[in-house]
Amino acid sequence: MIEVLVVDDDARVARVNAAYVGKVPGFHVAAEAHSAAEALRQLELLPHLDLVLLDHYLPDDTGLEVVQEMRRRGHQTDVIMVTAARDVSTVQAAMRQGALQYLVKPFAFAGLRGKLEAYADLRRTLDGGGEAEQADVDRIFGALSAPSEPGLPKGHSPTTAELVRQALMNAEGPLSAQEIAERTGVSRQTAQRYLKLLERTGRARLTLKYGDAGRPEHRYVWATRA
Repeated sequence: MIEVLVVDDDARVARVNAAYVGKVPGFHVAAEAHSAAEALRQLELLPHLDLVLLDHYLPDDTGLEVVQEMRRRGHQTDVIMVTAARDVSTVQAAMRQGALQYLVKPFAFAGLRGKLEAYADLRRTLDGGGEAEQADVDRIFGALSAPSEPGLPKGHSPTTAELVRQALMNAEGPLSAQEIAERTGVSRQTAQRYLKLLERTGRARLTLKYGDAGRPEHRYVWATRA
């Protein structure tokens, strides 16, 4: 089993992420932490940890500073950043400090599963040991490149997809296709089509609102808020 430490300042988010990890075969959550100090303490207590899912925004330090301190103390545990930090400088710093993957919040289960499965592939490739030919090197580096979001089906616009996605992510609660249309300026039919795509790919969830009569209204919520 790949032993995982889940680090997030929000205990509820940490529990959700831990539950996600537990659904991926071959992975086990050894502990959770909600601060930089607690994360470093768990690394000392659990020397056989394989992987840290690390938030960047922690109450007492940043995730990148946790990585620096880990390496200073001699911990070679692998790191996947799981954070809302989107600025290029943070992403670049994470890469330079050895983070194997970078997953931007919010995300659905499928997004994290893809990163974990790619990590497991990498571990299997490296466990063989020995010398590496160029094909082996390519496979090792290729294992880090997990497919993230599936490509848009034919006839779908990336610009419209991003408009609908942002509207749903920024909403405080479930929205109907009509409400998405009003917020993005697209037609209701177009909004409905992209909402169904988000639902099929696991990034949005369908809820039903029942009125006094007639068919229930379909409303959608971003996956991490459902």
